[in-house]
Amino acid sequence: MASGTTPVPGTLAGLLWPAGERNGLLRAVVLAILGSALLTLSAKVSVPFWPVPMTLQTLTVLALGALLGRRLAVATVVLYIAQGMSGLPVFVNTPPAVPGPLYLLGPTGGFLAGFVIAAAIVGTAADRGLARRPLAFLGVVAAADVVLLAIGCLWLALGAAMPSGAAGIGFAKAFAAGVQPFLLGEALKVALVGLAAPMLWRGAQRLVRG
Repeated sequence: MASGTTPVPGTLAGLLWPAGERNGLLRAVVLAILGSALLTLSAKVSVPFWPVPMTLQTLTVLALGALLGRRLAVATVVLYIAQGMSGLPVFVNTPPAVPGPLYLLGPTGGFLAGFVIAAAIVGTAADRGLARRPLAFLGVVAAADVVLLAIGCLWLALGAAMPSGAAGIGFAKAFAAGVQPFLLGEALKVALVGLAAPMLWRGAQRLVRG
């Protein structure tokens, strides 16, 4: 990079709303609150799909990583989880399920933890400018989703508090119930984020340049 050249932001948020010395904290708070609200909304939306209906949470988590970058995306997901732990009905099936710390011990707790890791993986790639390279970014988004599903499946298999009192349901049942029915939907979400993010970035760059 030549001396005096301004580095190009890797994320859409950095391009459209650059972080400065004076607005850094305000920017982070506003984007994190908006992102956590979007996560809540995505948890409440059930899209008819085959073989099972799907929510839009994974799509939102991956998109937040692409749009916000690692630090802010992770902070946004952590804020969302903290809202649910405090008793706000932001999680899937709350109500009738009761939000709070015990919710994280249930079958979906591992997937919520996976949200944080997936946001970090995609956000790191976006920070490094990979969101401008469709094929490379698609690969990163796919890898992040695999990690998310693996963490969720592992928790469901070994540690989740089940209504029967058992801890986990074993790997075969966890994969059959918590991963396999959602693979087609997850592939679609990965494709949407991995391919749309570079197009949005290029469009925003043209907008900023005028």
